Amino acid sequence: MGKFSKKRGKAKPEVSTASLPDIIFMLLFFFMVVTVLRDAELMVKVSTPYASELTKLEEKSLVNYLYIGRPTQKYIATYGTKPRLQLGDKFATISDIPLFLEKHKIKVPEARHGQITSSLRVDGEVTMGIVSDVKTQLRKSGQLKVNYSAKKDPNAKN
Repeated sequence: MGKFSKKRGKAKPEVSTASLPDIIFMLLFFFMVVTVLRDAELMVKVSTPYASELTKLEEKSLVNYLYIGRPTQKYIATYGTKPRLQLGDKFATISDIPLFLEKHKIKVPEARHGQITSSLRVDGEVTMGIVSDVKTQLRKSGQLKVNYSAKKDPNAKN
């Protein structure tokens, strides 16, 4: 009969690190694809008013934002303290709205053009003069779905 001997001092095999770079790159690509970068730097002060009846916008890709407010401290020296319109990442005039809307429509499939919403983020301190001018220009440009952004009223009953 053959004699079997047991090995003394069994050593555990080391963990293979050959696949770690692959895993790290997969995670890196995953987070690069999933992460959404902020569209624009806010150049105006916008403190939206409170509201009790709110509806959440479902598809953010179908929304273009128009900010109306006084320039932040960084831009007061250049643009003054009067309320201004911000489209995307720059100050604009009312006459720039049609081009802004067309640029947004290019990014959206043609079948969904009717679902595009313009969301007005207006500071609570701004008078309605500039807001009504913006709404008039939106109407002339064929953008009829307009939304006012607001914060949930903490005193409202659920």
